[in-house]
Amino acid sequence: MNAGTDLWTLSVIVGLAAVTVLTRCFFFILDRNWTLPNWAYRALQYAPVAALAGVVAPEVVMSAGQLVTTWHDARIFAATLGASLYFWRRSVLLTIGAGMAVYLPLHIALGW
Repeated sequence: MNAGTDLWTLSVIVGLAAVTVLTRCFFFILDRNWTLPNWAYRALQYAPVAALAGVVAPEVVMSAGQLVTTWHDARIFAATLGASLYFWRRSVLLTIGAGMAVYLPLHIALGW
């Protein structure tokens, strides 16, 4: 490490910190009330579901960066049962419990 690298690293850290503080404090800096348009409120209602699907779906259908090509994967069976139970009963706790009840025996006992 030389002085140029350290100065570059320090300037990047300070720049990223400034951008972070500015974006997080944006609504405090404004002196008047600011509201989102109705279309933005409607779109934000779907953000948690989209984020969850974006995290969970690749984890279920991919392993080590490759698509799962065999039925010997416990995640597929657990996710299928969990989704089915959720759509039937609308219970998150039942979904998690049933999914883990399928996943753990298949993963631990059979090594899937």
